[in-house]
Amino acid sequence: MFNIVLVNPQIPPNTGNIGRLCVNAGANLHIIKPIGFDISEKAVKRAGLDYWDKLNLTIWENFETFLKNVDINRCFFATTKTQTPYFQKEFKKGDYLIFGSETKGIDEKILNKYEDKCITIPMKKEG
Repeated sequence: MFNIVLVNPQIPPNTGNIGRLCVNAGANLHIIKPIGFDISEKAVKRAGLDYWDKLNLTIWENFETFLKNVDINRCFFATTKTQTPYFQKEFKKGDYLIFGSETKGIDEKILNKYEDKCITIPMKKEG
């Protein structure tokens, strides 16, 4: 299945929901520090995340270390700053779908460097 990557997540329930989705879909979850909340075993239990121990989770110290250890050709950066919808790319088992923090997204320097790897998930306009 896929690898879901969260860069500097800030909102605990969002990360919890994505973790649950990964467990149910058979996807791996990668979290890149810094993390805006506590994910220690004690904190996870207190939050009632009874599936967390079933999650295939990797924590990375920083984005640079993550990039040095994965195939950049199989990485896709989700952003609103591109016109390329996800359905115009061909995904393969083991690909990395990378999401930035809820408050900042993915750093623009990274998006500019890997512009050909950027995808957007179209959303309905308000209204």
